[in-house]
Amino acid sequence: MSVFANLVADLADLLEPLFRAGAMAAAIVLVTACVRLLVHPLSRAAARGQKARAKLSPQIAALRAKHAKNPEKFQRALLELHRKEQVSPLAGCLPGLVQLPVFFLLYHLFSSTRIGGEANELLDHELFTAPLGGRWADALGDGGLLGAPGLVYLALFALVTAVATFNYRRTKRQLAANPPAAPGDEQAPGAGAMAAMTRVMPFLSFMTLFTVAVVPLAAALYVVTSTTWSAVERAFLYRDMPTGSGAMGAAAVL
Repeated sequence: MSVFANLVADLADLLEPLFRAGAMAAAIVLVTACVRLLVHPLSRAAARGQKARAKLSPQIAALRAKHAKNPEKFQRALLELHRKEQVSPLAGCLPGLVQLPVFFLLYHLFSSTRIGGEANELLDHELFTAPLGGRWADALGDGGLLGAPGLVYLALFALVTAVATFNYRRTKRQLAANPPAAPGDEQAPGAGAMAAMTRVMPFLSFMTLFTVAVVPLAAALYVVTSTTWSAVERAFLYRDMPTGSGAMGAAAVL
């Protein structure tokens, strides 16, 4: 097996005395927590960047008024302001992007019947009778919605819905406090994309429901754990920033 697969399998072996048949699922949750701990410095840096951008709002408004008839000068002035203050419009995306390789590794591990020419033994593991390599469609075909595997997914859907609702309400309050700029107001590279992202931000967490339904259960556990971590982390990091800028720190649903 691959190095990553061996790492997950060895971790499951260590957890087996505590979690028995659910040791592999527990290992995936623990791996996710470790990844989020490693990414946390980036999340903190993104939060500092969001707060710095919020503090720049008066200066940006002054620049916009000064160069109202010359968008090119406004763009150059805005770029210079961001460069001077060491603020990046895309900093909030980094935590989510860094996590993607781990998610895809788990997806691959629990989607492949063979790894390195050997039978994939990871597919033998379950979470309360739901195979970690299975999907929601498989669970529906094995006992239906209220069958044992189906109930595992219902529990995950309930958790995701609770987290998504929390994120939705919090982000709506942030956007109400500081609505995103209209397209073209901030013309620095990436600012328009971030403004568009901010508009759909309240609904992004609900997309996790679709992800959980279509990926292998192992990858779904990663997504659910990471999304829950993100909700708690953002609530802490942006607790003193009740503005729309904080919402942009929620760019990643992973």
